[in-house]
Amino acid sequence: MSDERRSEPSRDRRFETREVHASARTDQYGALATPIYANTTYEYDTMDGPRGGHRYSRISGPTRDELERAFADLEAADHASAFASGMAAIDAVCSLLTADDHVVVGESVYAETHELLTRIYAGYGIETTVVDSTDPDAIAEAMRPETAMVYAETPTNPTLRIVDVEATAAVVDEHPGDPLLVVDNTFASPYLQRPLECGADLVVESLTKYVGGHSDVVAGAVATREDDLAEEIAYYQYARGGTPGPFACFLALRGIKTLSARMERHCRNATAIAALLDGHDAVERTYYPGLESHPNHAVARRQMADFGGMVSVELAGGREAAAAFAADLDVFVLAESLGGVESLAEHPATMTHQDFSREQLERAGIPPGLVRLSVGTEHRDDLLRDVEDALAGLDG
Repeated sequence: MSDERRSEPSRDRRFETREVHASARTDQYGALATPIYANTTYEYDTMDGPRGGHRYSRISGPTRDELERAFADLEAADHASAFASGMAAIDAVCSLLTADDHVVVGESVYAETHELLTRIYAGYGIETTVVDSTDPDAIAEAMRPETAMVYAETPTNPTLRIVDVEATAAVVDEHPGDPLLVVDNTFASPYLQRPLECGADLVVESLTKYVGGHSDVVAGAVATREDDLAEEIAYYQYARGGTPGPFACFLALRGIKTLSARMERHCRNATAIAALLDGHDAVERTYYPGLESHPNHAVARRQMADFGGMVSVELAGGREAAAAFAADLDVFVLAESLGGVESLAEHPATMTHQDFSREQLERAGIPPGLVRLSVGTEHRDDLLRDVEDALAGLDG
């Protein structure tokens, strides 16, 4: 890969320009898109070093380098490391912990994040306290002298609570133990929110979701402004080997170039769906930070560029109504994951959070009638009609 660029990325440019040009290096043929470098090893000119700076693809490679450079640029970071999945990225962050460390984590987080901390890392001598991460006072009260990390998602999965990153960062910064603030930005993407600008130390994201955007790649990334943290994360990336292949990096780079356009459509469609659901007779509660009735609406309006493409709805008839509603959807597909161009519906209690006990589901605020909608980029009228028809079936 040549070191020449068509243009240097600049934070002075708008996001929509930077996402297109953040990966702008050209190879010897002048390829407009970063090529897929599928080789595993690289030639050395002499024993003193490889010809182009890369020696083995688990350590680094041109396609992955471009993805990391682009993601760091969009997250307003100085460094980024890409991983084979979002969970591999989260695991790398957790690898910063050592025995007897303490973690404060939000009660509404991705199920596997919860399991990773409370089961796997508990076996390494790390203790976790679960709190309402939307309450900075609750975070402060949970912190101990040995607290090494505060971990939060915003918006949260699947109840779409909004964590005030700036207020949380202030609480963390006051703690004498100098803990890290880690924010999972998957539901927002860097187009809607950049936690590092609000005081977070590390941002983690599943590139599988909005960054990839087409339900055809599994990848993750961690970004930071801190040189020492970046060095440690890169070490775990290399030593544990959870790195993405070049084709996955290529697909994520492709998704980055259209992120803003897709997010604008996701947000517009989700706003319309939330308005339809809110106050409907078959609906007990609608979860969407763009609604003024949302308890964290003011924080979302201040912290985010828009309110996102995720909507959750609690049906008044409980689990039976949720099953009937999901079965009657046509444009929305019943499937896990989120952030792709196609609209998806899933039932957290039996799908993404199926390993949670009843008590854990209650603690996370996940009732039996909750359905999570990943609102895609289809025409808004078709999506509205689909949801209207499914709700009408409940009335019958």
